[in-house]
Amino acid sequence: MIMNSTIFEVLQTYNYEQLVFCQEKTLGLQAMIAIHDTTLGPAAGGVRMLPYASEQEAIDDVLRLARGMTYKGAAAGVNLGGGKCVVRADPEREKSEALFRALGRFIQRLGGLYIAGEDVGTNAHDMEMIGLETPHVVSLPVEEEVSHFTAFGIMQGIHACLQNVYGSAEMQGRTITVQGVGAVGSRVVRDLLEEGAVVTVTDTNQEKLERLVAAYPALTTCPPEEIHTRPVDIHCPCALGAVLNERTIPELHCKIVCGAANNQLADEYCGDRLAQTGILYAPDYLVNAGGMIAYADSRHPEGFVRQRALAQVTRIYDTLQRVFALAREEAIPTYRAADRLAEQRIASVRQAKTLATAP
Repeated sequence: MIMNSTIFEVLQTYNYEQLVFCQEKTLGLQAMIAIHDTTLGPAAGGVRMLPYASEQEAIDDVLRLARGMTYKGAAAGVNLGGGKCVVRADPEREKSEALFRALGRFIQRLGGLYIAGEDVGTNAHDMEMIGLETPHVVSLPVEEEVSHFTAFGIMQGIHACLQNVYGSAEMQGRTITVQGVGAVGSRVVRDLLEEGAVVTVTDTNQEKLERLVAAYPALTTCPPEEIHTRPVDIHCPCALGAVLNERTIPELHCKIVCGAANNQLADEYCGDRLAQTGILYAPDYLVNAGGMIAYADSRHPEGFVRQRALAQVTRIYDTLQRVFALAREEAIPTYRAADRLAEQRIASVRQAKTLATAP
């Protein structure tokens, strides 16, 4: 995202509000919190812990993810803005109570402007440690898993795509490749199989892949570098981002791309090129909003209600149909149609706030 631009040029171009650097030398903590837009509410976004190769890589990731959270919240209809936190550390070796509590103190200093949650490399226990220092962290009841709501939303997206392309949301016999079988991807695989889909999976973690295949013998597997090339009805990216790029798009042999990974498009040009191929793309921040919707429900004055949260996640189907209709009417790629709907909501709320505070 930054490339040859300065950080401030990027913040101004995409209208970010803040980028906060957090460090605690004695603990080796290096973290960044990006707040993109708080028009709809406090900036919500997970804490991602990864051993980023460079400071620049971490900055690019936190900025890209925070902006995506703004659009996700706007499109999902929740009253939350977009933010994100990344921690430069190996989640397998460098987690500690002291580190997460230090991060919690940094989050507390923002006074509620940023609300933390789980993400890649972190879990509910880590959020408990952060929560010892700040109330500005969300988590679901212990019996719930955020991945369930995210996966449920992915299924709504897949059904909407099938209806749009084939005139029926029926899953029976449809061929699908799932790239990444972590917490969300494995749940999506289970749900697809239960509905009669023929599923091929891959993951860079061979042990994780083998466990899933042992649980579901009907699955087939292929090498990670080949998963997107298989001739199928649907390709479902559920790993990390930028998987739809100049190299992979010409190699796709599917009718639909709909998955859980954030920032699947390497850049906007790739979104335009994907549309030109005739492949229907379900904008990732729309279909993977189930977790954010569930977290938003946990902030309800009456507390979290599972059925209410699931009912809100089912609306992803209708939102996608609106996006597809707009894309057809305006002859624009689906990612641009999704952005337009999200931006319209933000603009209308911003205008209402301005009028409310006018003398």
